[in-house]
Amino acid sequence: MPETGASPLPQTPPAHSPLFRAEHFVWLTARVLEQRLFAYHFLNGGPDPVETALDAYRNADGGYGHALEPDLRGPVSQPLHIAHALRVLDAVGRCGGQRVEHVCRYLTSVSTPDGALPAVTPAQRGYPTAPCLPVVDAPPSELLSTGPVVGLLHRNEVWHAWLFRATDFCWQAVESLQVSHPHEIQAALTFLDSAPDHSRAKASADRLGRLVREQRLAALDPSNLGASPDRAPDLHHFPHDYAKTPNSLARAWFTDTEMSRSLDFLAAEQQEDGGWPSHRRQWSPTTALETRPMATIEALQTLRAYGREVG
Repeated sequence: MPETGASPLPQTPPAHSPLFRAEHFVWLTARVLEQRLFAYHFLNGGPDPVETALDAYRNADGGYGHALEPDLRGPVSQPLHIAHALRVLDAVGRCGGQRVEHVCRYLTSVSTPDGALPAVTPAQRGYPTAPCLPVVDAPPSELLSTGPVVGLLHRNEVWHAWLFRATDFCWQAVESLQVSHPHEIQAALTFLDSAPDHSRAKASADRLGRLVREQRLAALDPSNLGASPDRAPDLHHFPHDYAKTPNSLARAWFTDTEMSRSLDFLAAEQQEDGGWPSHRRQWSPTTALETRPMATIEALQTLRAYGREVG
């Protein structure tokens, strides 16, 4: 008889399919957390092992640290780790209860005077940190860190006092954006896709879509990346990076032809070792290694969401 509580038997994908090759890459290179997320999404794994792996990054203050977000090394809790943790919990349907109550207490403790979140608090000083995330004494509120957290909490119908001012901050920040960058646009989308005022969110998303096209924040023709000379070839963002599912408000930003080209490009990006590349600025060999399994899982999820065959 099988052991009580044992994980279900994995579903083996067809040999040499994109999923089969990706599975080999994940077992070879990924952290335990990404291994269990891969098993959950693609191999009939359960949510409990994912939660257990995530707990290794949890701190007594209710936050998360220990390089859960690979660009922030060291043990201390940080808002960007919270966003990562909430994405994991949302993915496995566990974004609620006492765990999230403790998260909201941590968020309250590190909020700026306007009730939102900095990207990095001063507690990070002394630990290795990506150059794009400077550690300062009085960090400002940022949509980059606040938008994903607020959006994911609304998506899971979490209500906490912290959310009221943080939601107001997100609306103001999104609606006043004039010049932006892809990561900030993605943060704004995570908020808008789950914001409680759907008509306001759609209007804001329509404006952001025009901004993305005007400022060339999406490479609309992957065969002609020279059209965006301000970006290195491996740092471009594509339609699929914004509209990760057909239900995203960002899907309306792109024509069917643009979206199809983008998905073709994404499918073709699978590398010889079975993994997808990570389109982040690489500042450490460790982060370069740790982010590729994340990119691989995300690529497979996006392709599957659009009905592309992965295995």
